[in-house]
Order: sequence, then structure tokens, then C-alpha cells
Amino acid sequence: MIWYALLIAAVAVERLAELVVSQRNLSWSRARGGVEFGAGHYPAMVALHSALLVGCLVEAFYRPFLPALGWPMLAAVLAAQGLRWWCIATLGRQWNTRVVVIPDAARVARGPYRFFSHPNYVAVVVEGIALPLVHTAWVTAVVFTVLNALVLRTRIGVENSALAGLRR
Repeated sequence: MIWYALLIAAVAVERLAELVVSQRNLSWSRARGGVEFGAGHYPAMVALHSALLVGCLVEAFYRPFLPALGWPMLAAVLAAQGLRWWCIATLGRQWNTRVVVIPDAARVARGPYRFFSHPNYVAVVVEGIALPLVHTAWVTAVVFTVLNALVLRTRIGVENSALAGLRR
């Protein structure tokens, strides 16, 4: 259980690092006329992602580690982190945790964005399922996945509308 708590702590530290990068990039975008879209759903998204980490820890007290499930799920978590940071690196200063569009910017179509429009959300979905299942926290995985689908439905709609005006 201690190693799982350390994994959750590492993910939490990674999220804090993302927020530091995000805030820096948000300031950069706003200085260039960046406009935020859909700010209303942002607190729900933050709360949900925080609850994921708490749920993983709480439920792990009641669940065993099953190696046949845990090790493949850990590999999926690591792959999701790799995809997430590939997205962040590809978007560079345009990446942040909010939906901010700089007028007249070009839409990014390289890196993972060559393959599909929202690769970061693929990473979020995979992680939301896999991170709890590393330690058999299936209730957390199910609840997060359902609630995350609702948040992502809103978020992707907002993002698609906001990005529609960018040149390709």
C-alpha cells in the first residue's frame, strides 16, 4: 500500500507541476490577447481530478493489489503520462489547463495532434481508469470515468467551438 500511496503522491506532484506550467503559459497567452472560453466548468474539472487521487487512496485501504491487473494498469498510467507530456511539449506556450485561444494563432497539427484533435483527453481517460485499477480501486475508476465523461462532453464542446476560428 505504501508504494501505491507514493505513486498517488507522485501523480499529485506532477499535477502541481502542470499547474505551474499552465499558469505561466496562461499569463503568456493573455499578454498576447488570449481569450478564455468555458471557465464555468473548470472548477468541476479540478474537483473531479482531485477526488480521483483521494478516491484511489481511500479505496486502496479496502482492496488488494492484484499483480495481473496492477502491473498492466501501471504501464497504462505511465503511457498516459508520456502522452500527456507529449501534448504539453507539442503545444508549448499555448498549452494550459484552461481553454484559452490567442486570436489569429494557427491551430497545432503536429505531434499527437496529427492523429486526433484531443490527445490529452485520451491520456486523461486512460489514467482515470488505470490509476485506480493499479490497486483494484474499481469503484473510483467507474465513478471517475462516468463523471469525467460528463465533464469532457462539456469541455470538448467548448474547446471545439473555441478552436473553430483558428487557421489550420
